[in-house]
Amino acid sequence: MLRRRLIAGSAALLLPRAGHSAPPPAGGASLTRIAFASCADQGQPQPIWTAVHDYAPELFIFAGDNVYGDVSSGDLRELRAAYAAATEIPGYARLRRETPLLATWDDHDYGANDAGAEFPWKQASKELFLSFWGVPADDPRRAREGLYHAATFGPPERRVQVVLLDTRWFRSPLKPTDRRGAAGRERYVADDDPAKTVLGAAQWDWLAARLREPAALRLIVSSIQVLAEGHGWERWGNFPRERQRLFDLIAATAANGVVFLSGDRHLGAFYRETAGTPYPLPEATSSGINKAFRSREPGPNRLGEVVGEANFGTIDIDWNAGRAAMALRGIDGGIRASLALDLAALRAR
Repeated sequence: MLRRRLIAGSAALLLPRAGHSAPPPAGGASLTRIAFASCADQGQPQPIWTAVHDYAPELFIFAGDNVYGDVSSGDLRELRAAYAAATEIPGYARLRRETPLLATWDDHDYGANDAGAEFPWKQASKELFLSFWGVPADDPRRAREGLYHAATFGPPERRVQVVLLDTRWFRSPLKPTDRRGAAGRERYVADDDPAKTVLGAAQWDWLAARLREPAALRLIVSSIQVLAEGHGWERWGNFPRERQRLFDLIAATAANGVVFLSGDRHLGAFYRETAGTPYPLPEATSSGINKAFRSREPGPNRLGEVVGEANFGTIDIDWNAGRAAMALRGIDGGIRASLALDLAALRAR
């Protein structure tokens, strides 16, 4: 019934090619079943959608690389073709018709591998994103730089806030490794330059304002991993000052209930960070919808083993018990890894 009420309250969610509009306003029914995932190659089979539909999420969050459309010129023909192909995938199309959605992008639906602020055709790429996801003409994302966005669901005592970061539009150049392919330094190394940024000044200010808003559970969606350590691919740890700034902002705004959701890595895993944080911060990486491999990631901060197969993430919230059960599920819908959250523990003491 909740899923039907959410959809009925947002008629634009039913448009098959326009994606979703703004989600229902705060004060509606409480969310109890949320799914999330990333990394969907439109050129390959996507059998996982059957399990996603069987799970019947009340909200689905796309964390980036929602299509693979790396471009070679300003006409963005590859990205246009990628979006067109995605509309023809039955399970993907059904999800967009029937389920409330939120989405941000990563590099391959931004337009170039590992790209940041320097990408020359980001404005045109943004217009394709907004069109594909049916973002309304009066949405703030159409009037400002970047694609950062937030939405809230449910009454105050059971409010879920979803914060979708844009880790592409403003991001400074990555520091190349001095030993390409070496374990822990595969492509990039940490850069302590205080002038470099992940989010950019305007998005940092916006995030501070969002974190001051009341919520019982905050899902901060970052297309790249926030807490993972020990690998030399893209992650917030490439900009250690920015990552600490994020932790400090959570503390300064007294933002309780923070859980990070991420993608990008073509694997699934859970993480937790306790150093330099106001309380133990958890993260779930779900990647990918049909892009996954078994990584040898060494695993500082990781909880349990890597899920090296196609996966999607789920969050089941028991508001009466004050708990949430997070899981990474395979093509058959079975749980491959899980993490229990006590919502009362997600706050500074």
